[in-house]
Amino acid sequence: MLPGGRVGFLLMHGLAGTPVELRFVAQGLNRAGYTVLCPLMTGHGGSDMMLSATSWEDWVASAEAALDRLSESCDHIIIGGLSAGSIVALHVAAKRQDDIAGVVLYSPTFWPNGWAIPWYFPAFKLITQKWFADLLSLSERAPYGIKDDRIRRFVLESLQSGGRPLSDIFGRRGGTVFEFKKMTSAAKRLLSSISKPTLVCHAREDDQSNLSNATLVQQKLKGTVETLVLDDSYHMITLDRQRALVVERTLAYAERLELADKAVADSNAGQKKTGSLNLIAKPAQ
Repeated sequence: MLPGGRVGFLLMHGLAGTPVELRFVAQGLNRAGYTVLCPLMTGHGGSDMMLSATSWEDWVASAEAALDRLSESCDHIIIGGLSAGSIVALHVAAKRQDDIAGVVLYSPTFWPNGWAIPWYFPAFKLITQKWFADLLSLSERAPYGIKDDRIRRFVLESLQSGGRPLSDIFGRRGGTVFEFKKMTSAAKRLLSSISKPTLVCHAREDDQSNLSNATLVQQKLKGTVETLVLDDSYHMITLDRQRALVVERTLAYAERLELADKAVADSNAGQKKTGSLNLIAKPAQ
């Protein structure tokens, strides 16, 4: 939670990830005066077994709870996320449209279909039971969503500082992927109901989810969609070479919504209302 003004951003991390994935973007938005909340979703931050024991509804519920928390200090909220976190954000946006002002999607992923995804992965779509899916395990492989060698080394060294092997850090139990599949299928049915203005940032060379994921959002969302296609990043655009450009375009998008002016107007209206009430209040007899 980075305190700022009365306009806030609620940003959700990716599947099996943590809020650290969003730190650079969160700090950039906060320096511009926005309040930013990046919560840890239910089941995340621990073992893959703990994550697999949760459902996608649990992940969405944790995002809704975070929205309620942020609304206590903000008048207007933009919700978004990275990768699977963007799908969580879409679920909340569809359900709580009156409580949000806009949506930002970083590398939205409805299905992992980038060039680094194993050729056999599509067969996972044939699995219809979570107990069977949990008998399998899947693992992300190099370049781990980061194009810049220096940044990738830094991230990997940081992740391994606790002694965990890469196979553990980037491993995914089949049950988790099964829940992700259910979540994205449900999200696709909701896209046409979301009318809030949306910003989509996606890498042309995304190694985890190709550009077709962003195209789906463009085609299906009911509201206006602004798209930024990055030419020098992979999947983790909030960490990779063009992370500063992601912040810049997010700020420009937020400024076009003119939410800061609305927040000031709302505040002034509240003060005037309070003042008028004071003028007509009668002293106690």
